[in-house]
Amino acid sequence: MITRSVLLSLIILNIQSCTAQSKPFAVGKVIEKVTCLADTAESYALYIPAKGNKTALPVIYLFDPHGSGSLPLHKYKASADSLGFVLIGSNTSKNGNDLQYTEELWRILSADTRQRLNIDPQRIYTAGFSGGAKVAGYVALNHPEIKGVIAMGAGLPDGAPAGNYAFSFTAMAGEGDLNMTDVVAVNSAFDKTTTRHRIMLYPAKHEWAPAGIMHKALTGFEFDAMYHKLIPVNEKLINAYISNSKNLVKEATPIKAVEQCMLTINTLKGVTDISWFEQKKTEISASEIYKQQVQARQQLLQTEQQTKALYMRQFEQGDFNYWTKTINELNIKAKAATAEGAMYQRLLAYLSLGFYSISNQQIRNNRNDVAQHFVNLYKLADPTNSEAWYFSALLHARRNEKDLAEQDLRKAEKLGFDDKDRIQQVRKLFGY
Repeated sequence: MITRSVLLSLIILNIQSCTAQSKPFAVGKVIEKVTCLADTAESYALYIPAKGNKTALPVIYLFDPHGSGSLPLHKYKASADSLGFVLIGSNTSKNGNDLQYTEELWRILSADTRQRLNIDPQRIYTAGFSGGAKVAGYVALNHPEIKGVIAMGAGLPDGAPAGNYAFSFTAMAGEGDLNMTDVVAVNSAFDKTTTRHRIMLYPAKHEWAPAGIMHKALTGFEFDAMYHKLIPVNEKLINAYISNSKNLVKEATPIKAVEQCMLTINTLKGVTDISWFEQKKTEISASEIYKQQVQARQQLLQTEQQTKALYMRQFEQGDFNYWTKTINELNIKAKAATAEGAMYQRLLAYLSLGFYSISNQQIRNNRNDVAQHFVNLYKLADPTNSEAWYFSALLHARRNEKDLAEQDLRKAEKLGFDDKDRIQQVRKLFGY
């Protein structure tokens, strides 16, 4: 009996002959869905830069935690045009998939795209956000063709150490991201290894990085390729990067200036002269104001951990009035464009995750009244989170409150909820 895995391998071997009859993909346009020939259940979004794909181009496989393959492609297509990258976003990789599925998905996705596109085999990269960052890391850890990883809002897969790897690792997080401290810890662990790595922190919450930040991360891949002599040294690109970095150092607070120096050092090490940034880092690090800022950051992180511990206890004890007051205070404090404001953003995100986890558990156990309490808090803490409104719609449907369920479903969809199977599950409860 032929197993599914063996059958897929046989089909993959025949992809090239099948694709010879396929028409070329459009360039300079996000293609929302390309169905894999080896398995029609698998698909991906595709962006080929405007210059076309007649020559072999570097490729980045992007993984979204909700399987929205086209989302990052729309955000980053300008960088793809500028730097000449092909962007591929999986439509089926999402949170909840196990490692066996992820491995099979990668085999199908990589085989399909490498046969149907003109890809430089020496320049294959992965990137992902949140749970997708862990997928990107998993693929790199298990497939030596990957030359670099960009992990946003998360670190390596659970249990994977920061070791001496052949791929580069770019850790990224918004300063209001609940996982920022984890991302910082992963980068620090890489400091003890030989892996080329860097970290980028920026004003944002738990979301895909802004286009400008991602452009710098992708430019880092260009410098990695120069370091490994895969492409010629591009003095124009190097000089532009150095000029921009120097301006950022000169304009920044001491602690941010040191971070920028470290980013530039770790990005350009072995590619060009980085002595200016090394000297600036040493000079600023010795200043008293820098030491004060580092101490203040450490105290802030300690306060954050203590506050999280308090909230953990209140998940069992706090009533709706307590949480309403707490969330309102956090929303006010989170508006400040300061390190403290970013901490309050992270605390709001922590509450959102906590309310999601408890709501999900209670819904699964059919404890609808308890679930409703936490779903209400979830919507209060994170009103633009589509999952909160989906949970609310589900609970209304269970009580046969058709109009309210439909109203919340529309709200969830407006906020980006697009899981058609789960939407249909709710509508089935009231006869649709």
